[in-house]
Amino acid sequence: MKYQSRKKAIVLLADGTIFYGKAVGKEGTAFGEVCFNTGMTGYQEIFTDPSYYGQLMVTTNAHIGNYGTNEDEVESDSIKIAGLIVKNFSYVYSRENAEGSLETFLEKNNLLAISDVDTRALVSYIRENGAMNALISTEIDDIDKLKKDLAAVPDMNGLELASKVSTKEPYFFGNPEAKYKVSALDLGIKKNILRNLAKRDVYVKVFPYDASFEEMSEWNPDGYFLSNGPGDPEPLKQVIDTAKEIIAKDLPLFGICLGHQIIALANGISTFKMHHGHRGINHPVKNLITGKGEITSQNHGFSINREETEENPELEMTHLHLNDDTVMGIKMKNKNCFSVQYHPEAGPGPNDAVYLFDQFIDNMSAAKVSV
Repeated sequence: MKYQSRKKAIVLLADGTIFYGKAVGKEGTAFGEVCFNTGMTGYQEIFTDPSYYGQLMVTTNAHIGNYGTNEDEVESDSIKIAGLIVKNFSYVYSRENAEGSLETFLEKNNLLAISDVDTRALVSYIRENGAMNALISTEIDDIDKLKKDLAAVPDMNGLELASKVSTKEPYFFGNPEAKYKVSALDLGIKKNILRNLAKRDVYVKVFPYDASFEEMSEWNPDGYFLSNGPGDPEPLKQVIDTAKEIIAKDLPLFGICLGHQIIALANGISTFKMHHGHRGINHPVKNLITGKGEITSQNHGFSINREETEENPELEMTHLHLNDDTVMGIKMKNKNCFSVQYHPEAGPGPNDAVYLFDQFIDNMSAAKVSV
């Protein structure tokens, strides 16, 4: 069988460290920032999440591909990760509603993947030394050339990537006869966010990342949404200005992940690149308003400044990560605006955070009544 004679491959980190493996199928070289996800399931959703654009994904689960793929489990129109690094790649899959193998899915999307890597050692190294640029390659005869090529890859810090994954033209999602209308800014929006809004009687118009407030407000929406997405939020100056306009007019506004960071920046709160980020489906978060704990799905490499958040008289910190005390949610005290750093639409089992969509609906409903 072909997986018994696969080509040798490497993971080369920016600091020169090398891990060894074998090609899954496609041969070549892929570059990106190396990161890891601790989820036991959901690999197809991870690979198609636009927030992962430009990243080499290490999966900590030892077996990937064993339950195949299904077209309903994608978060965008294509794979968004730059490359895949796994321990054991399963060419054989078993699941009643699977439509095909992960191998075929990767081939269709022309993605370079390598397996037989000591992912426990690699993840431990990233946790110790931080996320950094890396490459995966089967072209291992000239390591010095690979190192030079890797050195030319731009750092994620300061890198604007929303434009790479955003829609080019506005489009609609949901029922045109729905009770509420929402203008969503696509910074890398996941399909399941749109599904969650639509099933709450919301008709969504999705706009390109650089749409102006005037464009978004033209069809008289009941609320505004800033989506998740990849890269550093600080270069998105126009998006920040758009958020400022929505906030100034006290219109219902909800932000998730990158959208959360944009709302913070619109309020003068700085952001920073995390040591190795949060990526997984069991991150513990405390709701500071209710006192309840939430098990959450997360995917972000940047965070907002906690000290500045606590000192800002316009903001209230609503959610806190229980592992490292980073800010997970904020709301404005005198404006109809709130946001979270995690993904309430991702319910890999726990559905602890879906109430946030209902909160957004309540905010729009209250705003309608007050008009």
